Amino acid sequence: MPCVDSQPVRFVNPACPKLKNFGRFSLLSLGSLRSWHLVFLAPAFFSACATLAPEEKNVASTVIMEPGAMEAKSAGFRLIGRVSVKEGRDGFSGGVQWRHLQDSDQILLLSPIGQAVGQIERTADGVSLITAEQEHYYADNVEELTERVLGWRLPLSGLQYWVQGTNSPDTSSEIDLDIAGRVAAIRQNGWEITYAGYSPGVAAETPQSEAARARLLTLNRDDLRIRLVIDEWNTVED
Repeated sequence: MPCVDSQPVRFVNPACPKLKNFGRFSLLSLGSLRSWHLVFLAPAFFSACATLAPEEKNVASTVIMEPGAMEAKSAGFRLIGRVSVKEGRDGFSGGVQWRHLQDSDQILLLSPIGQAVGQIERTADGVSLITAEQEHYYADNVEELTERVLGWRLPLSGLQYWVQGTNSPDTSSEIDLDIAGRVAAIRQNGWEITYAGYSPGVAAETPQSEAARARLLTLNRDDLRIRLVIDEWNTVED
């Protein structure tokens, strides 16, 4: 059996060399990624979310950003947080560790008790995903890979900017600023991203400000909702 077949999302034989060693983490099954009905049931996640509930914001202005209106480079970072995904009757809830550089991403998804349930890696050669059973999948982009394998779409190409409180420079967008000058919402590529619970002393004077970073982001598109709580953030140099 060859290591890679010819499908758009390709399965790699577990007998082939591993892409990553998860070390002390024990991996759960792929099924727990596709249909884990724990969304809104993890007390630790939502007790924290309750303290970060969006405040009533008055939108002071809306800025229209055209493609190429800002620098295309996304700053490097490493974050630790919690994520919940809800689409229809299916969902996922757990931890996330994400290291982002200009040309690569490493995203580790964790169960609420800290077990690794999957890892996504983006490089110049494409995107890979390792499941609990050490099955390797490959695609040209994260959105295609996660939709085919996990059952929900992770908009990584935009999220690498949205998580920093700014829009992607690749497509047009609308940005709402609140009365404090902070980014309250971004609408881009069919997604609406709302921001709440800014870290103390963090306020954005412009949509492009690197300081414009919220602790709680909620992404909505059709019936898919992704909520991300950022517990720890560090800037990483490329």
